[in-house]
Formats: sequence, structure tokens, C-alpha cells
Amino acid sequence: MKKTALIFFAILTFCSMEASAQTTTAPNDDNAAIKQTALDYAEGWYEGNAERMERALHPDLAKRIVRNDDKGNSRLDNMGAMTLVQATRRGFGKQTPKEQQQKDVTILDRMENSAIVKLEMRDWVDYMQIGKLNGRWVIVNVLWEMKPPKK
Repeated sequence: MKKTALIFFAILTFCSMEASAQTTTAPNDDNAAIKQTALDYAEGWYEGNAERMERALHPDLAKRIVRNDDKGNSRLDNMGAMTLVQATRRGFGKQTPKEQQQKDVTILDRMENSAIVKLEMRDWVDYMQIGKLNGRWVIVNVLWEMKPPKK
């Protein structure tokens, strides 16, 4: 009886580990879609392609940066999806020469419907929260920071 219970427990443990592994493993097509979302954002910015930028963003996007004044006081500045789309449409990103455009995407972590992505652009780094809504990956939140000036 003890041997049967031990075998049953081992099988149960193995099955629960297998189920757990399946829920945390990202399918390659989702990883590709997450990366493409970040690239739509980056390349849309550099191309001045507002439609591509808008496709990458959730309409309720919150893009935030912590800024410090000369006295060391911090504040949080906010940007919404439409502000970012309009800035893209105005072509601010097109001012970056093609050979200087950086768009390095790293998926730091991901679950079934959420991912944390680091996007390194020429002048700043974006830490993105990307969610899968209705089968489509979109950027929900971004915390970003300017890179220090090059010496």
C-alpha cells in the first residue's frame, strides 16, 4: 500500500511540474509577436509612421519618466498613447540618421498574457509592460529613461 501511494504521489508531482512548465514557457510565435510589437514602436518612431506606432500601443498606454531638477527633487512626467502617436506623426524620430538608429529588444520575462521587455533606442531605454489582449500583444505601460550623454 505504501509503495502504491508513493508511486501515485510521484506521478502526481511529475504531472503538476509538467503543467507548471507549460504555463510559464513562451511559445516561439508569442515571443516573435512580442518582439514585433516592440519593433513596431521603435521603427514606427524612426520612420515617422504613426499607424505603426498606434498599432503597437494600447489606447490607455501610460508612458512615464522620472525627472530630477537641479535641487535633486524628482517628479514623474506622463505621456499617453495619442501624444506619442502625434509626436511620431510629426516625425521627431526621423531626425535620427539611419546608421544611428538603435532598436535592441530583449524579452526579460513573460507569462501567458504579459511580458516585460527592454527596448534600447539610441537616446533612451524603455522598460515595457506588454499585454496580450484579444490575441494581440500591445504595449500597456512604459517606464523610460534617457541615456547619459556620451563623453
